[in-house]
Amino acid sequence: MTDLTMPAGVARPLLLWTAAGIAALVLAVVAGTVLGETPLPLSMVAEVFANHLWGAGHEIDPIDAGIIWSYRLPRSLVAAGCGAGLALSGVILQALVRNALADPYLLGVSAGAGTGAVAVTILGLGGGAIGMSAGAFAGSSLSFVLVVVLARAAGGGSAQLVLAGIAGSQLFNALTSFLITKSANAEQARGIMYWLLGNLSGVRWPDVWLALPAAGLGLAACVWFARALDAFAFGAAAAAALGVPVRRVQIVLIGATTLMTAIMVSLVGSIGFVGLVIPHAMRFIVGPRHHRLIPASALAGAVFLIAADVVSRVLIPGQVVPIGVVTALVGAPGFALILIQNRRRA
Repeated sequence: MTDLTMPAGVARPLLLWTAAGIAALVLAVVAGTVLGETPLPLSMVAEVFANHLWGAGHEIDPIDAGIIWSYRLPRSLVAAGCGAGLALSGVILQALVRNALADPYLLGVSAGAGTGAVAVTILGLGGGAIGMSAGAFAGSSLSFVLVVVLARAAGGGSAQLVLAGIAGSQLFNALTSFLITKSANAEQARGIMYWLLGNLSGVRWPDVWLALPAAGLGLAACVWFARALDAFAFGAAAAAALGVPVRRVQIVLIGATTLMTAIMVSLVGSIGFVGLVIPHAMRFIVGPRHHRLIPASALAGAVFLIAADVVSRVLIPGQVVPIGVVTALVGAPGFALILIQNRRRA
């Protein structure tokens, strides 16, 4: 399983798909910078980019320049990183546990990360985005361990894992609500509850340097173990028989999943259904092989969350809808379709 070379005839189509996906991502970032509560001309966006990247010296209103460079551009980049990270987390979990419904949101990983981040914020256990990310990572790790232990106690099947994830999610959501009720003032409570629904309004450039590297590291781990993830389709025992170091692969990939989820939740709150719907949509387009599924899911997740963020800003004039609401409006019907498909296959 150490041969990472691609079969003949695969590399070129994969490169074409990847180029098309990158082009779509660039267009999505540009659209996320142009569109919003107040649409701005594309020419102005280009001039702001030229000023900051090459010192072109175009005369632009400082307010408009600030909206483009300091608000909308980092917002779009963080959305891209979060979408890619959550989609990759769904790919990993669905492969490792062999369950079509596995994703960080349904398995309680996002809820645990939210509890950890809220604990850091309210109880003062750390400071800044790094402190929140560390708290979220601790919470997501604890949640995943608890869910796995509960699932094994209930029989160890993939269905039990999903049910245990739902129970864990409810538990950590309750803990979050308890922390907010007990320790937060009214202003903190409003801000945290809005953030937990998914909110990109507060992200700035420092958040970009957390979201994009986290998604990049997760993507690198997935690509490195793409062949191993293919082997897990036949079960852990079959993967071991094929030469996959099962325990090492599980530790690395589950660690990557919890880290990506923790960082994304600490930055933008708990956003559901991205890790569930995007991998299934990409399997329908590019097939189940992970050397195609992984880059396709990362790019599609990034584009999807940027598009959801744009919709959240323009859906109601003068008001920003939580991005988690938008993803749920798309993801809930997708979830229903997955359930129907699985029943037909059964």
